[in-house]
Amino acid sequence: MVSNSNQKSVGAELAAVLPANDKAWYKKPNLIYLNFCLFSLFMLSSGNGYDGSMLNGLLALPRWYSFMGSPTGAWLGFVAGASNLGSIVCFPVVAWASNKYGRKPTIFVGYFFLALGAGIQTGAINPAMFVMARIIVGVASAFFGGCVPLLMTETAYPTHRGILTSLYMCGWYVGSFVAAWTTFGTRNYDSSWSWRIPSILQMLIPALVLPGLIMMPESPRYLISTERTEEARTFLVKYHGEGDVTSALAAFELAEISGSIQMEREFQKTTSYRQMLATPANRKRTFITVFLGVFDQWAGQNVAGYYLPPVLTSIGITTVTKQTLINGFLQIWNLLCALTGAFNVDRVGRRFLFLFATAGMLVSYILITALSATFANGGSSTIGTAVVPFLFLMYGFFSLAFTPLVVAYPVEIWPYQLRSRGLATMWISTATAVFFNIFVNPIALGSIQWRYYLLFVFILAGGGLVIYFMFPETRGHSLEEMARIFGDEDSVPTEEDIAEKMAANGTSEHIDHVNVTAGKTA
Repeated sequence: MVSNSNQKSVGAELAAVLPANDKAWYKKPNLIYLNFCLFSLFMLSSGNGYDGSMLNGLLALPRWYSFMGSPTGAWLGFVAGASNLGSIVCFPVVAWASNKYGRKPTIFVGYFFLALGAGIQTGAINPAMFVMARIIVGVASAFFGGCVPLLMTETAYPTHRGILTSLYMCGWYVGSFVAAWTTFGTRNYDSSWSWRIPSILQMLIPALVLPGLIMMPESPRYLISTERTEEARTFLVKYHGEGDVTSALAAFELAEISGSIQMEREFQKTTSYRQMLATPANRKRTFITVFLGVFDQWAGQNVAGYYLPPVLTSIGITTVTKQTLINGFLQIWNLLCALTGAFNVDRVGRRFLFLFATAGMLVSYILITALSATFANGGSSTIGTAVVPFLFLMYGFFSLAFTPLVVAYPVEIWPYQLRSRGLATMWISTATAVFFNIFVNPIALGSIQWRYYLLFVFILAGGGLVIYFMFPETRGHSLEEMARIFGDEDSVPTEEDIAEKMAANGTSEHIDHVNVTAGKTA
């Protein structure tokens, strides 16, 4: 009997070959090992979160502000956006390298750039050196963000894939939490170490994650794409079949993955970026990917995200202690909301989370705008303080859906041959939007203050409509079956194809009970 929860996660076809009356994952040694590695990897997204939250904290530190020459306006925007500049340049390189050399080796390159950037930033003797270090740290973020989600989604146990991939960006708030409380702890240091200590601690979480990365196996999908089928079979039998060479699940996955990659190669004559616009299905994927990357940054949260101290100052909260304390608690709240969303992606579905979060952010932003306007027009400090809970609500809704799904959704809608380029496109869209956003935000906030919030009210309303009409539900499909949602039937192996490959591999283990057409989606 197929478990209803399993069918919700991966669909009827794959659920039918999952072990019946299966043990919990924590009772399977090989799956414990794999999940430990994957859980470690999700922490590699902490770099971006650390960077953003650290900058929030540094803006409130007099020593850093003085060292940087009291940056304001366009210069402050460039300082904040420098890391995204480094990322934009490198994402295409990361996509190419991850396909050619593998997911794991590409991730290791990121460590080199992170160590270099953190070292230069800690030892910076002038503002130019500090900004250059932030650009290099951005390069490291490109290697992590452009490759780690691929390795996670392509290696996870089928029923764990949605949650584990969604957890990746939750690590953002782990980094922001560490940075927020580090700058809070160093706020009273009467030396440059008030900002140098947070700078060097950028290496802390990635260093703790390194053993998990070293232990992590390579993606079986990458192995099959490079004709290393036996290594892929070994992975699937060991980690998904718990060492059972007759495992129907491992045999089914091997046949489905190899069949899908073979059909993609026959159907798509090239894997260049041009292919992303070559078919109606790919054009829709590209639109969703670019829109999600931009909307994730233009939904309004970054007005407070990179410029929390000026925002708090505008509503009457001016002390360093209060600003850094609010920043610290905000990161704890964000992390809890993001984890809640990640653990419910299969239970409630991706579309519901996106739409619920957008509606919640819209209502919160309307209230933030109204309260900020009242305070600016002579309201009491009580009205200004009332903005803070609604900032937390707005961030909570954002974290519930967009934090876990901004990466997890794009990597599951693209077929293998274009997955790394699809993810790179999302990150380039995000980084471009962030760079523009944080360059313009300080100018707009300084010029029109609370009126700037009105723009994001309209963006949220429009974004909700786009999500409603354009974003399909992806719950209940394996990565290979996801093509059906977009009408790519030619790149999905049929029941006969899978049975034939399993028979050829000597593991036909009868999949007659598997209805491969059961999960078709219009």
